[in-house]
Amino acid sequence: MNDNFPPPPSVFPYFRATQYACALSIYLLRNNSERKDLVAKLISLEATMSAGRKLFRLGNTINSIEAAKRTMRLSDRVLGLCLTAANINRALYFICDNALWARSVGLIRDIDKERWSLNASRCYFLSLVMHLTRDVYVVLQLMAQKVRDKHFRQKMDQHVSENPEVVDVVVPQLDAFLFVLLESLKSHPAVALDTLKNICDLFIPLDRLGIYQSNAGVVGFCGLMSSLIGILTLTHPELRIKP
Repeated sequence: MNDNFPPPPSVFPYFRATQYACALSIYLLRNNSERKDLVAKLISLEATMSAGRKLFRLGNTINSIEAAKRTMRLSDRVLGLCLTAANINRALYFICDNALWARSVGLIRDIDKERWSLNASRCYFLSLVMHLTRDVYVVLQLMAQKVRDKHFRQKMDQHVSENPEVVDVVVPQLDAFLFVLLESLKSHPAVALDTLKNICDLFIPLDRLGIYQSNAGVVGFCGLMSSLIGILTLTHPELRIKP
């Protein structure tokens, strides 16, 4: 699952990417009888990465609570609401995840694993929904700024006049909306990457909760793509959305 507060931060994204790369490879090789040994090794490696990630996530509940305290003080009320709700749900997710880890190592025995796992997925899902709501809000703000810019309006008018065949096929308002959207995302790659990352992550709890069931291959691919974006933003901090 998606976690942004791991200790150590330089290692965790690679564990996550490896886990989902294994999951995708296992799905792709599942019917290849000649690769049974390789599949068995990948299953073992995936389990090891998953266990390692759970260990790294211990204590992240406190980080999420502290993050919620910070986002409550944001001057933008919409951003503050979205991010605070996301961090609170994230803290609840980590509580469930830590309890599942404690059960797996024998520290706790009298909890319902399936129930706690579903609760973790619900909290994770709600956290992602709030992060995506923030992304949509930021994108709409960027689009509004673009439309108010005189030079950009001239560029948009030029786009419409130079592509009359598009206007004939697509509703003009829709073409203008898509043009502004793409230009806004192009000029703010951090917002584009965060939106794509959250959309990819969303498939994981959607599948787990049965809201939109896909398969292990889709979950593995989306998890891998999200992890690679996470690694990219880790190595290039300027591509990380703020706040």
